[in-house]
Amino acid sequence: MFGAMMFISKILMEGLPNVHLIGMFIVSFTVVYRTKALIPIYVFVFITGLYNGFNTWWIPYLYIWAVLWGMTMLLPKKMPVFIQPVVYCAVSALHGLAYGTLYSPFQMIMYHLSLKQTAAWIAAGFPWDVTHAIGNAVAGILIVPMIILLRKLNKTIRLK
Repeated sequence: MFGAMMFISKILMEGLPNVHLIGMFIVSFTVVYRTKALIPIYVFVFITGLYNGFNTWWIPYLYIWAVLWGMTMLLPKKMPVFIQPVVYCAVSALHGLAYGTLYSPFQMIMYHLSLKQTAAWIAAGFPWDVTHAIGNAVAGILIVPMIILLRKLNKTIRLK
């Protein structure tokens, strides 16, 4: 259900280029569910492939979202409450900023690009990565409220 919710949220926000709630969901799910957060992440990846077609653009989805999950997993579990919103927003924004760079190894291999061509590809996409980072930072404001909501939901229906 969470994976489908991620997908629907992305579809609803497609009018805004590189602005979506996926980073917010991944960070929130990872903080609350830890390793189990990989399930909705890959449900989202699979549904996205079904909807848009499993083509070469989709292959980096198999690792790009796991990078954000991994970054979040590396954060301390017991972080002071006052710093959580800033750290979670920063991690999500950093992932958005690095998106093109994370995508580039696949582009390099798939299209036989040199390092110079790959660097040019990253540079050409950098303005979109900045937009992505800003969008992720703004959506990141919802991370802590989502974490609180998920924890309350877990207590109510006894999910672990």
